[in-house]
Amino acid sequence: MSKRPGSLHARFPSALRHLRSVLSVAAASLICSAPVAAQSTSDTESLRKLNSSVEALVRKVSPSVVQILVTGYGALEQSERGKTGVVVGRQRAIGSGFIIDSSGYIITNAHVISGAQRVQVVPPMASGDTTPANTLAYRGNAIAARIVGVARDIDIAVIKVDAKNLPALPLANYADLRQGELVFAFGSPEGLRNSVSMGVVSSTARQIDPDSPLVYVQTDAPINPGNSGGPLVNVNGEVVGINTFILSQSGGNEGLGFAIPSGIVGVSFQQIRNYGHIHRGEIGVGVQTITPALAAALNLPRDSGIIISDVLPGGPAEAAGIRVQDIVVSLDGRPAVSLPYFYFHLLGHDTGDKIHIEVLRGAQQLAIDVPVITRPHEMDQFAALADPEKSLVRPLGILAIEIDKKIAAVLPALRDPFGILVVARSAESTSEVPLTTGDVIRTLNGVPITTLDRLRSVLQDVPPGGSIALQIQREDRLLFVSFTLDQP
Repeated sequence: MSKRPGSLHARFPSALRHLRSVLSVAAASLICSAPVAAQSTSDTESLRKLNSSVEALVRKVSPSVVQILVTGYGALEQSERGKTGVVVGRQRAIGSGFIIDSSGYIITNAHVISGAQRVQVVPPMASGDTTPANTLAYRGNAIAARIVGVARDIDIAVIKVDAKNLPALPLANYADLRQGELVFAFGSPEGLRNSVSMGVVSSTARQIDPDSPLVYVQTDAPINPGNSGGPLVNVNGEVVGINTFILSQSGGNEGLGFAIPSGIVGVSFQQIRNYGHIHRGEIGVGVQTITPALAAALNLPRDSGIIISDVLPGGPAEAAGIRVQDIVVSLDGRPAVSLPYFYFHLLGHDTGDKIHIEVLRGAQQLAIDVPVITRPHEMDQFAALADPEKSLVRPLGILAIEIDKKIAAVLPALRDPFGILVVARSAESTSEVPLTTGDVIRTLNGVPITTLDRLRSVLQDVPPGGSIALQIQREDRLLFVSFTLDQP
């Protein structure tokens, strides 16, 4: 190539060589960076899709989650030196819940409404639109709710508001839950209404107390005081559990949250709705833990697990062919290795369900289907004493019986051997009177109530729309419940 005078090459040979070098490097960089840019765009798009999916899930679930306001009386403080004793005063508590039935039924934790005189519900925005402008503008009005029933041993309660066509959340199939699934905790942590946090299922079945049949879903989704009673949902917007408690050194979230499994929630809701309490499912057997000593003495093929120690005469297990000394291998296809698991499995079944049990009888393994029956609740025997005509107290919407010496003898926590025992709510009642099965009415507007006739007589003296204050005993506590008598 000729080098013409005045050319760039002739005048600036070193500069040209440098420019060529820079262009070569730039071209190489562009070639190498093209896939990176494409990859970056793809990643961003994936994040946008994830963000949109989470946002859509929140919009779907939020209209079904409520804040629960509870007013009652309890211990406020106690002197360190013990000179003043316990100071009792008015208390307010805040929890969460979710709509489980469109006709106004809401499920929450029993401890959220413990000692409640008045329960109110603050609904979220119906549209689920949580943009900053709508969130700041929204002012939810609290509406009255009544307690339908409580199961304190499993920490579940059902309340109801007077509303219809509410957006209810579906329950997930607990058997399908897997460790590592994405889950979202909804509720009102520390009173901060309509909050949501995200995490994973840390464990599908965590047993906190080895002697208890209760099993929980463990999650690292942030849960704090006030989340209790709110739903833990999966990516389909289905409830996998009720947020119930946390393990914490500080009192706040440390990634150890626990929820009551959806399988227990579904069965419990139906029973509390129908009866005001839980009917325990059973199959008519007694079981024990196999110890090495027991295995050696009975020459069992296993030295651990569960053995049938009793088969109740006339029960479903006997009819199905279960025998004493059968070793339980599995329940519905899952290994049965402990007594708590055996009883927990029964908790998730309703009357009429069948449990597929595999047992080891000597060297023979057998598969047997056993139907679940209902264990009578202590309140059922009282409900059987109620006459639909004589026991109905129409203004309160309840069926009740008078407490006599015989009934008082089987109510060990009863403060005084008198009063009116609420045994059921009237099926035709639309009253929002905050009474539930097992409550004992002691006084009405300060007047002692010992008979049904006395109760009806005092109620007749209260004008329509008049105020009523009932002193009741609920479990082992005395409290007042107040309300306005409905117009006839």
